[in-house]
Amino acid sequence: MTALQQQGAAAKAAARALATAGTVEKNKALEAIARTLTERQDEWLAANAQDVAAAKEAGMRPAMLDRLTLTPERVAGIVGGVRQVAALPDPIGQVTKMETRPNGLIIGRKRVPLGVIAIIFEARPNVTVDAAALCLKSGNACILRGGKEAIRSNRCAAELMRDALVSAGLPADCISLVQGTSHETANELMHLNDYVDVLIPRGGAGLIRAVAKEASVPVIRTGEGVCHVYVDREADPEMAAKIVYNAKCSRPSVCNAAECVVVHRAIAEEFWKYALPLLDEKHVELRADAEALKLLGARAVPATEEDWDSEYGDYILAVRTVGSTEEAMDFIADHGTGHSEAIVTRNYFSAQDFLNSVDAAAVYVNASTRFTDGGEFGLGAEIGISTQKMHARGPMGLEELTSCKYVIYGSGQVR
Repeated sequence: MTALQQQGAAAKAAARALATAGTVEKNKALEAIARTLTERQDEWLAANAQDVAAAKEAGMRPAMLDRLTLTPERVAGIVGGVRQVAALPDPIGQVTKMETRPNGLIIGRKRVPLGVIAIIFEARPNVTVDAAALCLKSGNACILRGGKEAIRSNRCAAELMRDALVSAGLPADCISLVQGTSHETANELMHLNDYVDVLIPRGGAGLIRAVAKEASVPVIRTGEGVCHVYVDREADPEMAAKIVYNAKCSRPSVCNAAECVVVHRAIAEEFWKYALPLLDEKHVELRADAEALKLLGARAVPATEEDWDSEYGDYILAVRTVGSTEEAMDFIADHGTGHSEAIVTRNYFSAQDFLNSVDAAAVYVNASTRFTDGGEFGLGAEIGISTQKMHARGPMGLEELTSCKYVIYGSGQVR
């Protein structure tokens, strides 16, 4: 067996033990993780500082550096997320259906863990803990494979959590980290069919598409985020400007950040009077169509066809001008990734049309796309934002990490 196969076998054995653990045991382990990460955060921060230094030397973009960097405040937030997960209702064992058939069989359906979940992700060390906590509470063992940029941070976090599991009486292999960061290790993990029940990629569109194309284990696609904000002709222009600013600038490197603003031409001039001063604060580059360029002048550069499908992850915003809500929705249908879309309008009927017609995991009226998040939706930390339609869609919390099992009670029935 290869090292990764051994790791998979250990995770599968741990998953069997974890599947029968009660809520009290799992919450005890989560509290042990939260306490250990807090008490030994200096170790984690020191490891992260090495990752950040190496990333700066390698020329990592500022927005990506922000995703990589841990601070005491961010550690506290991550620990808070672990405790939020512990406080959530345990989905395992919930009976979602029970009926008696004409032949006397009592047939029920209840929630059970998926088993072993593998997660491939990029330079976000918080994912290491968020994913592990959600998997643990939902009764799943996890195999984590992070990017090379965060390898020291991830190794430290994984070891701290494994120590915490043992102290709480659960197998350390409920949580494990792939130690290598080569393409070969990622490729092997994608084909670990004997041990991995589902694979979840978290990162940019390139990573997600590559995993979905290559993997032979089942994949849940997450995080492809070409999100739009549509400023309707009946929008409050000041509100629209603040929403666009937040959706683009509050954290441009994440998947729920807006990448394109679609503006009705009837309100465009008034909207940009409010929006430009805000976007100037972050020196946002605007890539605009020909009509918008006439208004924006030297403040924007011409957009290319590639811009309509780009997930920038940076202070760059595509600008599209339209003449109707229908045209805006058609444009979003052609270029969106099914993640999060928003309309800003004072017209109830336009809002309802947008809600009903736009095909995305989350659709907003008069609010920023940045709210598409497990914590904001009351799910605790989330393992990713699913953009597919099978099994799970939107922020993936505990219920989305479960499957079902039919349980049948008989009294001697034969067929």
